Amino acid sequence: MKKFFHFDSEESRQALLARARRVALTALQQYELEWNCIRFIQLSDTITYKIETNTSNSYLLRIHSDRMNQEEIYSELLFLNELRSAHDFIVPVGIASIHDSYVLECVTEEGYNRPFVTLMSWVDGEHSSGEFTDSLVYSMGVLMGKLHEASSRFVTPYHFVRPHWGITSFLSDIRKLERYYAKFLSSSAWNQYQLAIDKIIDHLEGMDQTDQNYGLIHADLHSGNVVFCNEQPHPIDFGRCGYGYYLYDMAGALLELSPKQRQLYIQGYESVKSLDMDYIHKLECFFVMIMIENYSHHSSDPTETSNLIHEQKYAQAYIKEYLHGNTFLFKGIDPIEVDQP
Repeated sequence: MKKFFHFDSEESRQALLARARRVALTALQQYELEWNCIRFIQLSDTITYKIETNTSNSYLLRIHSDRMNQEEIYSELLFLNELRSAHDFIVPVGIASIHDSYVLECVTEEGYNRPFVTLMSWVDGEHSSGEFTDSLVYSMGVLMGKLHEASSRFVTPYHFVRPHWGITSFLSDIRKLERYYAKFLSSSAWNQYQLAIDKIIDHLEGMDQTDQNYGLIHADLHSGNVVFCNEQPHPIDFGRCGYGYYLYDMAGALLELSPKQRQLYIQGYESVKSLDMDYIHKLECFFVMIMIENYSHHSSDPTETSNLIHEQKYAQAYIKEYLHGNTFLFKGIDPIEVDQP
């Protein structure tokens, strides 16, 4: 059977989206909704749609990739329900079908694996547009600190299963990157990546896991997964949530911020949850790790190749600083010239 999510060209991508829309329309028949519009949002780890109804309520429909099994998806919904019910977070929560199922397995074209589908409540709010203000950056740091505090108190129920983000998952991303790196990296640039990868793995192997630094994390809390309502940030898209270091979670959010904003974000975080004295070097390790993971994720998508090539002058600059053991999070890093792939 073919993977439902397989695509490596624009033609196969369009075919995937056509399959997905038919699955979405089929899945909607299993919910008691008077819906009037289905709007495609994006193709990423899931294919997502906004479902609008004849009332003020909207919903999020997700078609899941083969990366997550049914038990993992259901566990995500359990965690979200805990955040909503026990800690008053405004987060998307699962909606049951007419057969009281929260994770559907839907029929699709012959020859393809059946994908899992979930329907969730829609979180109202707007993404931040333009430059981040200092107050918004600080508030996003506070939000992450509160999420980590809440997750540290979460008692996982029996059969709770979520992925672990660490050495094993990183090596899986590297294996994918090895197949596609030549699209956007020269041989010399790839050599620098390999040196950074080896250093990251050595660093991870030397880290100790404690209840204070490791637990359930969002794992993708960049600005695209935060919406603001009355200037209050709300987290969305917990599709990658799993077990990992809290600093790994923070590093993913810092990637898009300026050095000054990174300091503000951390100040907001520490207003809720304190960090170890030696956190900076660990955070920089995770910063480069997630940067490489992101490139691996997008490497097989032909529509992303030009962006990946453009970003390498910045990526190589960070990798150079990391390999030389220079602290870089809070200072401006100039892009460097790189060879074309």
